[in-house]
Order: sequence, then C-alpha cells, then structure tokens
Amino acid sequence: MQQSFMSAFFKNFLGNSPEWYKYAIIAFLVINPILFFYVSPYVAGWALVLEFIFTLAMALKCYPLQPGGLLAIEAVFIGMTSPDQVLHEIIVNIEVLLLLIFMVAGIYFMKNLLLFLFTKIITKVQSKTLVSLLFCFASAFLSAFLDALTVVAVIISVAVGFYSVYHKVASGKEIVHDHDHTHDSDVHEVSRNDLEDFRAYLRNLMMHAGIGTALGGVCTIVGEPQNLIIGQQASWEFVEFAIRMSPVTAPVFVAGMLTCVLLEKVKWFGYGAHLPESVRTILQDFDAQESKQRTKREKVKLVMQGIVGLWLIVALALHLAAVGLIGLTVIIFATVFTGVNEEHQIGHAFEEALPFTALLAVFFAVVAVIIDQQLFTPVINWVLTFEGNMQLVMFYLANGFLSMVSDNVFVGTVYITEVKKALLAGQITRDQFDMLAVAINTGTNLPSVATPNGQAAFLFLLTSALAPLIRLSYGRMVVMALPYTIVLTIVGLIAISSGFLESKTADFYEAGIIHHHTVSDAEVPSAH
Repeated sequence: MQQSFMSAFFKNFLGNSPEWYKYAIIAFLVINPILFFYVSPYVAGWALVLEFIFTLAMALKCYPLQPGGLLAIEAVFIGMTSPDQVLHEIIVNIEVLLLLIFMVAGIYFMKNLLLFLFTKIITKVQSKTLVSLLFCFASAFLSAFLDALTVVAVIISVAVGFYSVYHKVASGKEIVHDHDHTHDSDVHEVSRNDLEDFRAYLRNLMMHAGIGTALGGVCTIVGEPQNLIIGQQASWEFVEFAIRMSPVTAPVFVAGMLTCVLLEKVKWFGYGAHLPESVRTILQDFDAQESKQRTKREKVKLVMQGIVGLWLIVALALHLAAVGLIGLTVIIFATVFTGVNEEHQIGHAFEEALPFTALLAVFFAVVAVIIDQQLFTPVINWVLTFEGNMQLVMFYLANGFLSMVSDNVFVGTVYITEVKKALLAGQITRDQFDMLAVAINTGTNLPSVATPNGQAAFLFLLTSALAPLIRLSYGRMVVMALPYTIVLTIVGLIAISSGFLESKTADFYEAGIIHHHTVSDAEVPSAH
C-alpha cells in the first residue's frame, strides 16, 4: 500500500520517537503562540520552560536538541525573545562553548592513557571494595580536570572491551575469532552464572565511577559546564572557585567515598558483586597479552599523554588562558606527540562534544526568553526574602530538585543569570551573591545524581552500548544511585544550613586566601 505524503512526513518527524511524544511536541508548538498572543506572554514563557524541561526529561525518547530547538526557534519567531538577545547570551557564555568543543576533543586524544589506568585497576587489584573505591576516586579526580562525559566514555570502553573478551571465551571461541557479544545463545551453560556475576560487577563499577564524576565535577570550574558559567558570572578563576566550593565539596567528597566502601560491605542496592575467579583469569591473560604486544612507540605515546595531562592541570591551576583555549593546546600537544596528523583522525574527536554544544546554544535561547519575559524574577525575589543561611538552603534545594528532573547545566544557567540580575539591580550585596553562587553550583551538581536526567554523564551511560549488555536500565540506575543521592544531598545541605559554609568563607577572607569582590567585577556588556 502506497504511503501518503502526510503519513511519510509524520514518520520522518522526530524519527522513531513514540507517536505520543510527537503529538506532544506538535501540541506545544500549536499552544505556545495562542498563549503568547491571547493569554499572557508571562504564561507562554513559563509554558515554554516547562515544555523544554519535558524534552530534557524525555531525552531517552528523543535527543533534546531537535524538539527543544523547535520550541526555541518558535519562541524567537513569535517574539518571546530576539535573535540579538540569544546571540548576547551565547557571547557571554562563549568560554563554556569553547570548553565543550576543545576540552572534550582534547581528552579524546588522551584516551589510551585513561584506558591503561582503568584496565590496570581491574586486573591488578584483588579487593572488590578497593577496586570500587579506586574507580570512584579516579573518576572524581579526572572529572575535576577533564570532562565527566569523556571520563565515563573511557570507562565504558574498558567495560565493553572486557565484557566482549570474556563473552567470547565463555562462548568457546579464541580471542582472535569474530564474535557477537550482544547475544548469549553461544555462552556455555557452566559459564552463565559467571556471566551474570560479571554483569553485576560491571554495573557496580560503572555506577561508582558515575558518582565519582559528580563528586569531582562539583569541585572545580571545569568539572561541569554550569560550573564555568557560574564561575564566569562571579569572576572566579580556577583556584578561587575550588577554594570557595571546598566547605561543601570537601565533606561531600569524604562522605561519597565512605558511602562507596559501605555499599560494598553491606551489599545493599545491588552493590557488593564480586568478580568470578574464572573471569579474572581470562581478563588478566588478555591484559598480559596486550602488554606484551605493546610496541615502544605505543609506550612513548602513553608517556607523552601523561605529560600533556600534567600540562593541563598546571595550566588550569595557574589560569594561563581561558579554559577552552587550554583545551585547544591539549589537542595540539596530544596530536603532535602521538602521531596524529590527518584531518579525519582529528575529526572523530569532535563527535562527542558537538551535539551537546548545540544543545547548550538552545539552552541559552531559552534563558533569553526567561530574561526577556522576566519569568524567574518573582521566584528569585521570593527566595531573597529569606535571611542568611535559609536563603542559601532555599537556593540549594530549589536547584537540587529541578536538577533531578532536568539537565543541571540548564538549571544552573537559569539561576545564576537571575541572581546576577538581582546583584546588578542592587537587591543583594556582592558577598551574598558569592555565597548564593556556591549554593547554586552545589545544588545543581549533587542532588542531580538521583536520575539520568540531571547528569549528562549518567544519561550517556544509560544510552551507551554497554547498558543493555550489563542489564543497566533506567529504574535500576535510579535505585543504585539512591543511597548516594541521599548522602550527598544531606551532607551538602548540612554544610550550608549549619553555617559551616559561611564561617569557613569568612576564615578564607581573613587569612587572605580569597578576597572580597566588588559589584563591578561581575558586570558584563548589556544586550544589543
């Protein structure tokens, strides 16, 4: 039967997304102009924000760039904001876009070193608790200086590699043979229990590593994209950002590591799975074989990648240039000294970063609507009526709750932009703004581990080729993240609500470790 034009059009619209999702997006596109012109621009603006959050929450049905982009384009078209205001938001946040484009691509050329590191942890360390702790700590450390998404991508590569090796051997084949590791039909009966245990083991490690990226990501200005947005708005450099966050991030980090150990000991929430000895033997033999075949040239590459990693840490700590430009130097050094000299080889490095970079530009279009329609002004004014610690607590909780269901970069961008407006309008002091910036940053980073919606690294893991192999579903991920969500959120809340953040910040000022900023430090050029 011949397909009609409209039927084919509807099939193409948003690809293989569910029909109910397609109808929902079409309904949004129809409703928004009606609300804007016939009800109220303010109501229409809030409808757009909620619709956009819906596209972020439904990221597994369709990548948010397309439906969110349609909503943003329509918003500009009907006058909710202007192209000039969107461009202004992008220009103000150009460092964040450069971070995503260049830093993520730069780390791509250091993957071999990271693969080497995580492979050795799995094959050399016998204790499961220690392996889990090392995965969590290494992910946290790397995510403080690199991009969390890239760190998770590397660990996924390690896990898929090891899974395919064991799956092949368990199916009675040699390492050199071709094999489809997505099907269990050839796996020998005696190996099936070991395979299930291995899946549980990899699930544990992936979740510990994912949480680790959040623990490290909250600490520094490059840990998450919203950190750089917040740091920029506050005129903080790398070291000052880390110091100002430390009264919250240090106790949270310790609590996170203790939670990792405790979960492995008590074996709750699906943790505590051990690596079967038969699997360990196969993986160690494979690693030994790989090490034996590693050429002198490949060893030199690993050394050079390590040196480039040290350069990255030093350059960030000393703030030698804008973060994105430091990422560009990483691309240049890492390719020059590892033999990469062709355009198509370099092109692959940008594949992971650019979709999210485009989505971030759409974020800024929605932020432009929020600013032009003054959507958050009443909310911010209400929260600012609270005094002292309670004001910080309200911002922390509001950001945390929204970041559980929506992308934390979007939430952080919206809140810091609105608080910045309050500062420039004289509603709050500069010192108060700095404290609120800490509450917003920790609020968007810590509770957001609750669901894959909040953390891009978690969503990346859930949509990766590894997730179905190790039976990691959305529901299972939420359950396994739950103990971490509770601990990190509560410890962060206590650090803020108890006055510890304020007292330690006062100590830093007194010791001359950080200095008071003026309102003029935070001023940025106005929109066209």
